[in-house]
Amino acid sequence: MAKNFFSTRVGIIFVGAVIGILAAVLQKLGNPGNMGICVACFERDIAGAIGLHRAGVVQYIRPEIIGFVLGSLVAAYSFKEFKPRCGSAPMVRFVLGVFAMIGALVFLGCPWRAVLRLAGGDLNAVPGLLGLGFGVWIGVMFLKNGYNLGRSQATHTGAGWMLPLLMLGLLSLMFIYPQVPGQDKSGVLFYSLNGPGAMHAPLLISLVVGLGIGFLAQRSRFCTMGALRDLILFGQTHLLSGFLSLLIFACVANIVLGQFHPGFTGQPVAHDLHVWNFLGMALAGLAFALAGGCPGRQLFLAGEGDTDASVFVLGMIVGAAFAHNFGLASSPKGLGPHGIAAVIVGFAVCLFIGFAMKKKIAA
Repeated sequence: MAKNFFSTRVGIIFVGAVIGILAAVLQKLGNPGNMGICVACFERDIAGAIGLHRAGVVQYIRPEIIGFVLGSLVAAYSFKEFKPRCGSAPMVRFVLGVFAMIGALVFLGCPWRAVLRLAGGDLNAVPGLLGLGFGVWIGVMFLKNGYNLGRSQATHTGAGWMLPLLMLGLLSLMFIYPQVPGQDKSGVLFYSLNGPGAMHAPLLISLVVGLGIGFLAQRSRFCTMGALRDLILFGQTHLLSGFLSLLIFACVANIVLGQFHPGFTGQPVAHDLHVWNFLGMALAGLAFALAGGCPGRQLFLAGEGDTDASVFVLGMIVGAAFAHNFGLASSPKGLGPHGIAAVIVGFAVCLFIGFAMKKKIAA
């Protein structure tokens, strides 16, 4: 069997470069500043679009997220890697998804956006990335000491199709109920009239970019959290090559497109409370490590039939609703009213999961 090019070091560097360049282009075409792609923020916008929260500035079904899942689905079927599976502590994964989202929204971005914020010159991303590494390091300590969510098992093909079908349903709603200029609601969907939710690249371009990235990421196993986990746990730099490639090529693309603005102040959708940038991302990194993948990787796994990853994705979407309904999410003005408490509770829950799930489960 011919070796998968995208699984090589050159291949994953290529994938990281493509993601970085396309993210900068999406920003140029209308996506929010330093947010050409942010899995957490985009899932938060989807939660708003379907009415799970009513923060009017972050409501839009992001076609990129739909494309990630469907692109991965196409790749998995094309290369006979669609393997429906389930049963690896789904409730735990749901809770991890909730707190991963809460931590990300305290920081204001997932690992993908942390890299893209830095590539755009936002130095507030530095403590966030350090926090991500710290959270992943804690997760690795649990992995070294027997942390295990158990083994998933093969299941019906229809189960593996559930999240892709949900994404197809969301895409259908976008076409059935397109935004009416000047109105914040069309049929069953909510649309932002201002703020980040109102900033988006053209629908079809966003969808095509998402499909392409989903296809490439499924083939390469691209994962931002996995890059740090493998470096800490095994000393391997394969996934890290893709991570750094994304940063470098996104930075170059931003410079070329006039989108590189270095500094701490005046950065789009960001705050400069560095302790909470660090701790918010540390919470997210710990949750990603315990769940086995960054938010992008969870979408790609869901596309290839992993229903446990699908449950994590749903947990993130529900977590976004909690974050905005209960005042947990940050804004450019600073922390939400209950953001600090949410981070403390999130660490307590994730540490409990880390200690409680240490016993190895017999096959």
